[in-house]
Amino acid sequence: MKFISWNIDSLNAALTSDSERAVLSRDVLATIIKCDPEIIALQETKLASTGPTKKHLEILEELFPDYEIVWNSSVEPARRGYAGTMFLYKKSLKPSVSFPAIDAPSTMDLEGRMITLEFDDFYLTQVYTPNAGDGLNRLKDRQIWDEKYADYLASLDEQKVVIATGDLNVAHKEIDLANPDSNRGSAGFTDEERQGFTNLIEKGFTDTFRRIHGDVTGMYTWWGQRVKTSKINNSGWRIDYWLVSDRLADKVIKSEMIDSGPRQDHTPILLEIIL
Repeated sequence: MKFISWNIDSLNAALTSDSERAVLSRDVLATIIKCDPEIIALQETKLASTGPTKKHLEILEELFPDYEIVWNSSVEPARRGYAGTMFLYKKSLKPSVSFPAIDAPSTMDLEGRMITLEFDDFYLTQVYTPNAGDGLNRLKDRQIWDEKYADYLASLDEQKVVIATGDLNVAHKEIDLANPDSNRGSAGFTDEERQGFTNLIEKGFTDTFRRIHGDVTGMYTWWGQRVKTSKINNSGWRIDYWLVSDRLADKVIKSEMIDSGPRQDHTPILLEIIL
């Protein structure tokens, strides 16, 4: 099976805006469509609490006529139009859908950050992990989130094998970002966040990219938009992942980035796996 995950950074903009960046986003969507994956996971959809509008659904139906759509949006008292996730899956698939709450701090459970699809033999779950924030003002809450999320994945793994994806907002190792020295202690590369990821892996999960590609460097999933040359110079971070239960690791065929052209921010990531 073939799966793709992408932090789209505003589904509304990608579908309805005429900006240069929106055009680039639609080019990325076209690339994803050509890959013909069974399931597409989108993070940071930034939709209203009621989800996609009628116009959004019409455009999505036109782009993805063979897919069902489920979403999870941020609801009050969490911020409006914030975070959010969405799955598109082939209509031939019949998963059970859930929207997990993991007893996270603050409003994190209300921010539409997780969706889980349950199939007969496996779970497929996606996450948009909270950022530690400017000045690391959300780092303590983020640490609690990491613990709760790891426990959630482990609880699924006790029942059947797990495939987990999303923007986890952490570069695990120094080889996962271009400039580790100058970014040490920054959000996404604190010792606490890196240890949180290590703890997750130690609960029985495999980082599929590293399993396939070893210690290769220079391959990233995100380039900051504030520096216009970040992607040109490949000053990136690998913060988007496909994880699988350890006992599924030998079933992974591909785990790689999909070229998003000149568009900065996140690039889609692909997993091919025998199930």
